[in-house]
Amino acid sequence: MAKRGWIIIAVLLTAGAMAAYQTRASWFGRETTTKQAPVRKVAVEVAKAVKQQVPVDVEAIGTVTPISSVALKSRIETTIIGVHFEDGARVKQGDLLFTLDARQIDAQIEQAEGNLARDRAQLAGAQRDLNRYSELIGKGATTQVNLDNAKTQADVLVGTIKAGEAALDNLRVQKSYTLIRAPFDGRISAANVKAGNFVRPADTAPLATINQMAPVYVTFAVPQAVLSDLREAMTTGSAQVIATVPGRDASEQGKVAMVENTVDATTGMVTVRGMMDNARETLWPGTLVNTRLIVRRENAVVVPSAAVQRSQKGDFVFVVTDGKAKVQPVTVSRTASGSSVLAGGLNGDEEVVVEGQLLLRDGTQVQLRERKAGA
Repeated sequence: MAKRGWIIIAVLLTAGAMAAYQTRASWFGRETTTKQAPVRKVAVEVAKAVKQQVPVDVEAIGTVTPISSVALKSRIETTIIGVHFEDGARVKQGDLLFTLDARQIDAQIEQAEGNLARDRAQLAGAQRDLNRYSELIGKGATTQVNLDNAKTQADVLVGTIKAGEAALDNLRVQKSYTLIRAPFDGRISAANVKAGNFVRPADTAPLATINQMAPVYVTFAVPQAVLSDLREAMTTGSAQVIATVPGRDASEQGKVAMVENTVDATTGMVTVRGMMDNARETLWPGTLVNTRLIVRRENAVVVPSAAVQRSQKGDFVFVVTDGKAKVQPVTVSRTASGSSVLAGGLNGDEEVVVEGQLLLRDGTQVQLRERKAGA
């Protein structure tokens, strides 16, 4: 009972102390107030939405193929007596590459020239006989048969001379095959034969191969949906092809040379061939390259792809206005090289948030910070 009385006394003392404190505060004209916490700003990085000309392009994997490629082979059976190039060297049209043994053909040419000289001498004699019989027949000193025989002999020798001249020309053509020259500018492969090897037309392996290096073709496939725009671009001359070797910054530009006349029904793709100047020999035949087909260019608003956020309602960006982040729905047309091309939602010159969106919502106050180097 005594313990309960002490508890009641303690409660009354505490209540009296609180009343005294409030009375004292009122005497001095002060009242307790609750301080409001300062509004927290979210640090973000922003970038400008830019309205500019952007290309409408298609990216694909292409293959470099030479416009001209020739496998050099012997057209006669003979022996190699000289190889006049270094393996893999650049050659020019008309350069001497191989020399073949021509001694047998030279002997045949001399024989044909001798036979031709003999036939011409015989023809001269036959023409003299023909002239003589023509004079005698007028005097009645010979018969018509002798005149006809002399004329026949002269005609036979004329034909023999023509055949001999044709055989001599053929041998001279055969001799020209003993000097093998480059048909065009390009690069030659390693020689498959050396001096002393016997070669013949039936050999399957070529002596060497020459590929034209400039210009070259780049062949790739694009979706059939691009075909109509591509054909229109080819008519106006605005189509452009850019080929880049993977892992290298160097690239070559060219134009569309050909579009295949059919679409692959199994893949829905159509083959396109671009012609590249390749003056620096950046593209090597057989190489796989990254190709970019630019169909046309159009004006559009471009933002960094990092600024575009996605939700159940669609794509949107945070636009910074008067220090606050505002949700702005956008329509993304396509993305390329880290940028997104917008079909609607922004007019350009807006500041969009590219980093720090996780802490943002519509109306959040933001604090701008400098973008990192290289962002």
